[in-house]
This record gives sequence, structure tokens and C-alpha cells, in this order.
Amino acid sequence: MDADVHDLIVQLHQAPYRWVLAVTGGGAAAVGQLLSVPGGSRTVLETVTPYAEESLCEFLGRRPESFCSAPISRAMAIRASQRARWLAPASPIAGVGCAASLRSDRPKHGDHRFHVSVHTGLRILTRSLTLVKEARDREDEEQVLGRVLLNTLAEALGVAGRLSEPLLPGEEVIAETTIENEPLSRFFAGETLALCVEADGRMRPDAAKPLVLLPGAFNPLHAGHMGLAKVASEIVGAPPAFDLSVLNADKPPLGDEEVRRRLAQFAWRGPVWLTRAATYVEKAELFPGCVFVVGADTAARVVQPRFYHDSEERMAAALGRIRTSGCRFLMAGRVAGDERFLSADTVPVPEPYRDLFSGIPESAFRVDLSSTQLRAETGPTP
Repeated sequence: MDADVHDLIVQLHQAPYRWVLAVTGGGAAAVGQLLSVPGGSRTVLETVTPYAEESLCEFLGRRPESFCSAPISRAMAIRASQRARWLAPASPIAGVGCAASLRSDRPKHGDHRFHVSVHTGLRILTRSLTLVKEARDREDEEQVLGRVLLNTLAEALGVAGRLSEPLLPGEEVIAETTIENEPLSRFFAGETLALCVEADGRMRPDAAKPLVLLPGAFNPLHAGHMGLAKVASEIVGAPPAFDLSVLNADKPPLGDEEVRRRLAQFAWRGPVWLTRAATYVEKAELFPGCVFVVGADTAARVVQPRFYHDSEERMAAALGRIRTSGCRFLMAGRVAGDERFLSADTVPVPEPYRDLFSGIPESAFRVDLSSTQLRAETGPTP
């Protein structure tokens, strides 16, 4: 490794950012250099190489029009930044995407070229270069790509060092800067009403709405939540999802950092919908036709007028809107505050609303565990 490359990588590892890098084959040499210099464990969260077309389609969640273009490198960088945010919710993060078509063991019909993008959540820096065809071997093309990639990463992270770029006459690195807020930032800005965060960290405001939804604060997520979601899914016959509302009628709104911390618990465990729906009427309007999976204690509050300003009329109106939305409740037993087990069949559901509620038998699901209990045992979250 050249001394100047080593020195710049040392500076990159000293920056406060943590990154995920996604490269389509070309660029793998630069990833190897980043990992070979001590300090990489502090900065590199993950490297992904979606080399085959099928792999890149799965990584992006769609089939691109072109597999080597500036828009694709930006899409890869956005996807990588989502993974980075998922893996390190409390750290400054960046996502690196590299789409390349370099010299191969057979002649290429198109240009030899590459596109490198770095996404920091606020902007995307993209650097593109078309190489003089057949003027270098594969190793030398990789060297040019690696130096441009490291320079782009350094610029995005505010690192001062830069590498020389061995360009040939007629070659020019094309620079673009795109302002691109991540989906989570757009959600907090109020631009989207609901945001689905998939189990792999992919954020999709346009995801298909779930038919089974388990709302909660998930502070923390525990085995009871996961077990209940599995049982409910088997009963309803549809995949489960979770609902985390940033608004709660009885508590302060959740801030950006706290939301990211709670979302990180769902990595590879299940999709979670982020909403501002503090009431079940609001949830029903967002997720029509959905089955809400709730504890018996929550179900009991849903049918008590005192939670509607002591108004039977308001309660009837709310439950009527939930019925009109095609939603209903699936209740599971819970241990109450006095340590008594409150089973689903003990919830006093008024006769006019019986069609909206069904219960899970204690024999099918019982987990005497709560987030409140876990917080009491482990202490407050940092």
C-alpha cells in the first residue's frame, strides 16, 4: 500500500463517523485497504458486495434501469447509510456506494467507468469517471477507483487529506452534490405520515400496509413481544409487523435519537412502522383492515368511557370509526400491576362492540414479562 494512501486511511479512521460500504466488485480493493489499516473496527460497520445483478436488485429492493450509473451509486449509498444508521443509531454515520464497470477477462462493449457516492444523511457526494478504454490493466483501474473513492469519503467526512489521482489525458472526474435527507429525517420533518423500517434496515414509506400489527413502546423490545407477534400471525394468517408511535397521550414525544435507539432493536427481527398515531382511531385510518394485537389491559382501556373524557358517545364514535376502517383487536392475557393475570376473556367488552374483539387463549400464549419489569431490573437506558 502506498504511504499516502495509508496516511489518509489513518485520518479516515480517526474521524468520528461509522460507515457501511457497498461496492459492485470494482472498489473491493479500496475496501480491503480500509480494513487492512488499524482502526477499521472503529469506523467500518459492514461491507457489502452485491456483485451479481440479482444481489444488487435485492440490496436496493428494486431492479435498476442501469447497473452502472451515478443514480445507482447514489441509491447504493442511501441504502448503505440506512444500514449504518440501523447498526449504529447513536453515531454519526455515512454510506458509501460504488458502481463500476472495469476491465475484465473479456472485451467490454461499453466504456470502462465507475461512480462513487457517499451519503451522510444531509447530502450525497458523487464522483464519476470514464476511463480511457484498454489503457490500463484491471489492477491499475482499481487503483484509480480506490483513490477517487478515498478522496470522496474524505471530503464527505470533513477529513483534510487528499490523494493524487493518476488520470490520463482526456480523463476528468465529474463531481456532483445532491441534497438528500434520509427517509427518517423526512418523517420527523412531517413529510410522511408513516414509515416502514424493514428487518434489514431498509426504510420505505410506500411499503404495503400490514394486516397484523403489534403496537408498543418497545422500551425495551423483549421475547414477549416477539412471541406474541408469532402467535398472532399464525392465528390471522398474515405476516406480523410492529408499530412504534413517536406520540403518546400520556408521555412526551420521542426524539430522533431515542427513536433510532428503539428501532435498532428490530434489526433482523421484524419490520416496524414508525407513526404519529397515538390513538387506535388514528392507527385504523393509517392501517385499514388491520388486526391490532394488544394486551388485555390495553383492550380494557379501549372500551372504558373514562379514557374518552367520560363520554359514552365519544367512545362509541371512536369504536365506530375503527369498525368502519375494517380493523379489529386480538387480545392476549397480561399480568396486571398487582401481579394478577388478566386473561383476554375477562375483558368487559360491551355487547355492541364484541365483533371488534377476539382473544388468544392462555394455553396458546402466556409470557409473564413486561418492559416495565425489565427496566426496573436493568436500570434506565443510557
